[in-house]
Amino acid sequence: MKPLEERIASQVSRIPRSGIRDFFELVQGRDDVISLGVGEPDFATPWHIREAAIYSMEQGETSYTSNLGLLSLRESISSYVEDLFNVSYDPASEILVTVGVSEALDLVCRALLNPGDEVVYHEPCYVSYCPSIVMAYGKAVAVETKVEDEFVLKAEDVAAKITDNTRMILLNFPTNPTGAVEPVSELKKIADLAIEHDLIVVSDEIYCELLYGGETGMEQGEHTSIASFPGMKERTILLHGFSKAFAMTGFRLGYACAPAVLTEAMMKIHQYSMLCAPIMSQNAAIEALKNGAGPVEEMRRAYAERRNLLLKRFREMGVPCFTPGGAFYAFPDIRKFGLSSKEFAHRLLEEEDVAVVPGTAFGEAGEGSVRCCYATAYDKLEIALDRIAAFVSRL
Repeated sequence: MKPLEERIASQVSRIPRSGIRDFFELVQGRDDVISLGVGEPDFATPWHIREAAIYSMEQGETSYTSNLGLLSLRESISSYVEDLFNVSYDPASEILVTVGVSEALDLVCRALLNPGDEVVYHEPCYVSYCPSIVMAYGKAVAVETKVEDEFVLKAEDVAAKITDNTRMILLNFPTNPTGAVEPVSELKKIADLAIEHDLIVVSDEIYCELLYGGETGMEQGEHTSIASFPGMKERTILLHGFSKAFAMTGFRLGYACAPAVLTEAMMKIHQYSMLCAPIMSQNAAIEALKNGAGPVEEMRRAYAERRNLLLKRFREMGVPCFTPGGAFYAFPDIRKFGLSSKEFAHRLLEEEDVAVVPGTAFGEAGEGSVRCCYATAYDKLEIALDRIAAFVSRL
């Protein structure tokens, strides 16, 4: 019999396991560990949103929905996106409700890429970007962003990676894992590149509500979507969802906004794989969009306080750390300690019971840093930082 390992599809066998999930598995069942690893809000989903899901079930709304998602939800998404991004989408044909933003990204790659097509994206980045491209038989082309540049993606670096085989540019701002925010000036230059080279832009904006403005970070920062620039709506696929800002990770709900032709192509794959997102989650999402602004702002301000605590303590430890402008991650630079990212993370876990994620989980450009998620209760974050201080003092 042929070894089972040899029966695995080549594009699957050559992708790594998620570095985030590897550490998630390490801390399972260990009550003594404080995890700054998995990027998940520590807040429960606001009650009025949970109640909408419960009411949906109580009313017997447990059926399939349209493949595109409930029209009432798509109408709510259309209004929300227009207010937030200043871009208008037709709820009947330009919005697809997906099972999380991860499914939306997978649909984009499978719907638009032919074997060998290249996708330019920035690293460090979310762990699924490169694998999603590879599993769709595309070629992932990374552009390194550096802490010295505040992890800004420079248009000139993107331009240097564009070839005749380039089909898409993939963006994520605010960024996981660095918390970086792209300056509007650079974003506009990237938009110009997309138009010049006739490229599709995929913009993952899942953290856009979590921006920290002003000197203290307590003010709501201003977000600009590349889809809002002239000539960009027709070549942009905007990805967004409910997991981060609304603390709805377990509801598994996202959406893609795109020209109708692209939405139809993604829907074809979605209907044969997922069929539709859960109706209870969709009804909860309608409530989130209608009445969730208050709780979102409360959570954002709590994250800002935690961010400020973390940055203050890292400075006191002598650990360099870029000031994140969005999301809920910090990406401290640990190169001075002479350990690789994996060595640092493993030793911190074993010696001090604190879980962080090695920077290399987010691409080779992440070497020399670790990701700390501050969507963790303030008191636990204080204890974790005490433990990290003890660890680095020994190094």
